[in-house]
Amino acid sequence: MHDLIVIGAGLTGLMAAYTAAKAGLAVKVIAKGLGALHWSAGTVDVLGYYPDESTPVTRPLQTIQALSQARPQHPYALLNRMELKDALQTFSSLAQDIGLPYPGNADANVSLPSPVGAARPTFLATLAQITGDLSRAEPMLIVGLRGMRDFFPELIAENLNKQGHTARAAFLPLDLITERRDSNTVQLANGLDDPARRNRLAVELRKLVRPGERVGLPAILGMADHAALMKELQAATGAAVFEIPTLPPSVPGIRLNTALRRHVERLGAPVEISMDIIGFHAQDSRVEWVETQTSSRPLKHHAQNFMLATGGILGGGINTDHTGRVWEVVFNLPLAMPDKRSEWFHARFLDPAGHPIFSGGVPVNRQFQPIGADGSPIYANLFAAGSLLAHADPIRERSLEGIAIVTSIAAAQYVIHAK
Repeated sequence: MHDLIVIGAGLTGLMAAYTAAKAGLAVKVIAKGLGALHWSAGTVDVLGYYPDESTPVTRPLQTIQALSQARPQHPYALLNRMELKDALQTFSSLAQDIGLPYPGNADANVSLPSPVGAARPTFLATLAQITGDLSRAEPMLIVGLRGMRDFFPELIAENLNKQGHTARAAFLPLDLITERRDSNTVQLANGLDDPARRNRLAVELRKLVRPGERVGLPAILGMADHAALMKELQAATGAAVFEIPTLPPSVPGIRLNTALRRHVERLGAPVEISMDIIGFHAQDSRVEWVETQTSSRPLKHHAQNFMLATGGILGGGINTDHTGRVWEVVFNLPLAMPDKRSEWFHARFLDPAGHPIFSGGVPVNRQFQPIGADGSPIYANLFAAGSLLAHADPIRERSLEGIAIVTSIAAAQYVIHAK
């Protein structure tokens, strides 16, 4: 029997599994899908915007202290400053170990160009993105591939110039790296693992770069051989090179997901995808097993402890219907959610306060156990973490990855200590 079954294979689930498996627990991850990293920028947003405000946060860990006092039910308020810092350092150390380093930044957000050239605050970025820091003075050359969909160098450069950054746009032909007329970002990144195609790209980039410029490219710079490609391009052009995230699918997010999953599995924790949970059994206030659908009869998964990392309403961990019903999809846990469907949304689509339904979720105690209206745990051996938790709007706050990392590690620690 496993000590812990983690339900969900996104950043939350993988970090929980890593923490528990590294401590020696027998862990298994089961999930319906691969999680949200495939759609993310591959950066770690801790707190980009204070709730209800549009001014970017400069120092997130300091701001979280004020946020925790003002909003004591926010997931960050369940941890102290040292726990937050230690959890983020754990992620940084792990990222270094798996070959995707995220340089430290002394508790300050950096501002990176978004896929349309807006300033995007984030806390941790890979080496492939950090050179795009908009606080740097070097002018930027934004290079696209003519015929590549969903990447617009002229728009990016125009918007950067409007914000006071010096940028210009240029194009290279798509057939430098692929013979296909229509390729998504993942296919292009896989293609650039080929040394011949990388060399062609490097030769043509060298012709475009002016002295003192840094080069921004779509985030397609290799999948399996990403680090080597970055070094080759920088050596060939004599310029700093950085990636700009594209519309999904996200190559940086897939790189991170793939590396994390492989590392977790090397620790002895299998990650099983396409496991759609259709039921569970509990006795004496403890979950005994969950069962997943198979082609024949349901498969039961037994464990001493279970952790929900299924995501919130945007991640599929919470569902709704036209009648106004809202439910957590695995255990049907109580939710902190507006009572009436008419209260799910504000009248304005882009309301500065966001929409109440996106702050709904599973309420937990300080041990990250889902609780009922009286504050007592629903099941003694069930834990929850990540964007499934109530009282935060991670997309609007730009806190999605931060909440995933710190709450999953904290929840896993409680499982470890309880064993």
